[in-house]
Amino acid sequence: MRYLSVMAGLGAVAALAACVQSASMPEADEGRMLYAQNCAQCHGPQGRGDGPWARGMSPQPSDLTQLAEGGQFPRARVLSTIDGYHRAQLPGQKMPEFGALLNGPTVPVDVGDGAMTPTPRPLAALLAYLESIQGA
Repeated sequence: MRYLSVMAGLGAVAALAACVQSASMPEADEGRMLYAQNCAQCHGPQGRGDGPWARGMSPQPSDLTQLAEGGQFPRARVLSTIDGYHRAQLPGQKMPEFGALLNGPTVPVDVGDGAMTPTPRPLAALLAYLESIQGA
């Protein structure tokens, strides 16, 4: 009987750990695949704005390795650009919408104001990847 209680307790701890892990900020590696699937055609494999579709585009895709300003990565601006909110105000923007990145469970993300903002996990993963390639 004691064995069953211990096993049930271990199962509960494992389930709780899985929930906590999925609610944390994703690692950059999780966003790397999303970048390759959604961004590399225009922004290039290393994010420098030199993807195969970039030739002839006007405006040219941004160099995503140079987004940091004064050593600070502008999380709120980057998220707003990807999710389409910021782009709506910019004339001549050709960046497509990425609806699939806005689906799924949310994770808390500090967008720079100290408050944790619920953000779809795929979008947070892409953000983590973009932050990791700054200055590359």
